[in-house]
Amino acid sequence: MKSFKMNMVTFAMTLAASTAVSPVMAANFGVNLANTTKVNTDQFTCQRCTNNNGYQGQLGAHIGINDVDDIHAGNTLGSATDGVITAVSSDVQYQDESGYQANIQAHQLGLDNGFAHLSAGRSNAHMIHFDYSAIKTYQAQAQSHLWHNNGVLTPADTTNQFDLALQREKIGLGFDYTHDLYNAFVSYSQESKTGFKSSSITAPTPINIGAPVDAKTKQFDAGVNMSGDNWMAQLSYLGSFYENDANDLSYNSAPVQAATPDNQAHRVSLSGQYQLNRTIMSGRFITGRMIQDDNLIQINGNPLQNWDGQIDTLDGRIAVSSMLTNRLRLAGSIDYSKRDNQSSTAEFLQYDFNGLNGAFKENTTQDITRHTYKVNGSYRIASGYRVQAGFDRKEVERTYSDREQTHDDSLWMKFNVRAFDGFNINLKAEHANRSGSEYQANQYTSSENNPLLRKYYLADRSRNGVELRLNHTPNAWVSVDLTTRYAKDDYSKTEIGLTESEDYGYDMNVNLAMSKHVNGYVFAGQQWINSNQAGSQSYTSADWQADIEDEFINLGTGVSYSGLMQDQLTVGLDYLFSNSISDTLTTATGDSNSFGDDYSYTHSATAYANYDVSQDMAVKLTYRYERYFDTDAAQVGVNDIPGMITLGDINHDYNAHQVMLSFTYKLR
Repeated sequence: MKSFKMNMVTFAMTLAASTAVSPVMAANFGVNLANTTKVNTDQFTCQRCTNNNGYQGQLGAHIGINDVDDIHAGNTLGSATDGVITAVSSDVQYQDESGYQANIQAHQLGLDNGFAHLSAGRSNAHMIHFDYSAIKTYQAQAQSHLWHNNGVLTPADTTNQFDLALQREKIGLGFDYTHDLYNAFVSYSQESKTGFKSSSITAPTPINIGAPVDAKTKQFDAGVNMSGDNWMAQLSYLGSFYENDANDLSYNSAPVQAATPDNQAHRVSLSGQYQLNRTIMSGRFITGRMIQDDNLIQINGNPLQNWDGQIDTLDGRIAVSSMLTNRLRLAGSIDYSKRDNQSSTAEFLQYDFNGLNGAFKENTTQDITRHTYKVNGSYRIASGYRVQAGFDRKEVERTYSDREQTHDDSLWMKFNVRAFDGFNINLKAEHANRSGSEYQANQYTSSENNPLLRKYYLADRSRNGVELRLNHTPNAWVSVDLTTRYAKDDYSKTEIGLTESEDYGYDMNVNLAMSKHVNGYVFAGQQWINSNQAGSQSYTSADWQADIEDEFINLGTGVSYSGLMQDQLTVGLDYLFSNSISDTLTTATGDSNSFGDDYSYTHSATAYANYDVSQDMAVKLTYRYERYFDTDAAQVGVNDIPGMITLGDINHDYNAHQVMLSFTYKLR
C-alpha cells in the first residue's frame, strides 16, 4: 500500500464519517480549531486576491488644437476655442489598512464641459464629498442693432456682436455619516448661470433680442435613512433658493421685459418600504412650499408693489406588490398631488382685442389636484412565457381652466417570450381615452377663446399604440436589438385645434465581436410624427388646415482593432449621421401654401490610435470632425428687412476639426 501523511483536518473529517457522535458531545470541526502546525503553507497563494492599499488608478493630460469657425461646434468638441486647448483627467483611489479611503475623479477639466469629484473618509462610518462641474451650451453668434447697458436697450447704427451661449458652473459639498441602523447626509450646492439667450419683446412691434442671463441657485439637502431586516425609511429636506442678478429691460425709456424674479422652494419628504413575506408595501408623503415675493415693474394699471406669490404642494403615494403564487404577481398604487395657489390677487385694468374697454378684472390663482390609480398583474403561463396587464387612471381637477375636470384611462398588455434560444421578445399594446367635464364651462375663460377651440392637453382624445422589442443572439459574436413602435391620437370632437397625430419609428442596434481583436457596432433609428391642425381666422368655424410632417434619423457605425504591434496598439473609427426635417403645408379656401422644409443634418467622425508605451504609460491620438448644417426661414439678417431688429441669420453651415493628444499614467 502506498504510504501517505494525514494532517489533523483530514483525520477529523474521517473520524466524523465513521463514528456515531452523541448530540450532547457533538464535535466542533471549525477551521479555526484545526491543528495546522504540520501543514506547509509556503506554496499557498490566492490567485484573485490583491492588495488594494495605497494608490491606484490613472492620471491623464490632454493637449489639442481646434479648427472652429462657428461656436456651435463647441457642443460636440467640448470647447469652442479656435486654437490650442488643454485639459486634465484623473481617476485615483487611495486606501490604507485602517479603512480610510479617498477618491479623486476628473474629466476634461480645462475644457468648456468637465467635472471633478473628490471624496474621503470611511465608507461604513463617515464620508465627505466635493463636486465641481462646468457645462456650456452654444446656440449661435448673434448680431443686433441693439446695445445692452445695465438693462437699457439702445438702438444704434453700428452692429453689436455677441454669443448666444449659456455657461453653468456648479460646486457642491456634502457629508455622510453611517452608524448601525441609520445613515445621515447633508449637502450644499451652488450653481451660477451666465451668458445670453434669445428672446423677444414688443415695443410696439416684435423685436428679437439677446437677453442677458446672470443668476445663481443655492440648494441645501439633509436627511436620514434607517433600515432593518425587512424595512427601510427616509426623512429628508430640500431647500432651493434662486437669485437673479439680471436687470429688468427697458426700450425707449419704457419697461419692456421683467427679469425672472427671485424665488425659493422648500420640501419635506417621508418615505418608507416594508416587506412581509412575499408582499412589499411602500409609501411616500411630501409637503412643500414655493415662495415668490419680488418687486413688480410699476406701470399704469398695476395695483401691486410686489407679487407675494405662494404655492403649497402636497404629494402622497401608496404602492403594494405581492407574489401570490410562483406564477402570479399583483400590484397597485395610488398617487395624490395637490397644488394650492395662495398667491395674492388684485383687480387689473383689462385690454380687449377691440381696444381698451375700461373694465377691471381680478387675476385668478389656479389650483390643480391629481389622483392616479394603477393596478397590474403578471402571470407566468409556462417556462419562458409571461403575460402582464394593467389599468391606469388619472383624474385632474383644475380651477379657472377651460375644462375643470379631465380623466385619462389606459388599458395595456405586455407579452414576453424567452422560450427560444437566442431570442427575447416583448410585445406591448395600449388603448387610452381622455374625457371629462363640459368644455369652457368657466366664466373666466369662456369669452377669451373661440368656443370651438380645444386645447390638445384638455380635449377628448383616443390613443392606440403598439410596441415590439426583440433581442436576438444567433451566436457568440453577434447580438441584435430591435424596437419598433406605432401610436395614433385621434381628437374626434375637436373642430379647431389639433385633430390627429401619428407617431411611429424604429431603433436597431447590432454589436459584433468579429474576432479576438476586432469589435464593431452598427445602429439606426428613424421617427416620423405627422399631425393635422384646423384653425379659424374669422372666429367661427374652421377655415384653414395645416399638415405638419416631422422626420428624424440617426445612423452610426464603429470598429476597433487591437493586437497591433505586439498588443500595444489599438485603432478605431466611429461615425454618426443625424438628420431632421419639418415640413408644414397649409390649406385655406382651396389654396395650398408650403412653408418649406426646416431641416438640419450633421456628420461627425472620430478616429483614434491608442499606444501602450509600457504597463504604466499610454498615449492616444484622436481626430474629430463635424459637418453641421441647418436652415430656418424665420432667421433673417440684421439688414434684410428695413425697420426690423433681429439677431441676424443665426443658421449654421460649418466644418470643424479637432486633434487631441492624450497621455495616461497608471498608478499601481
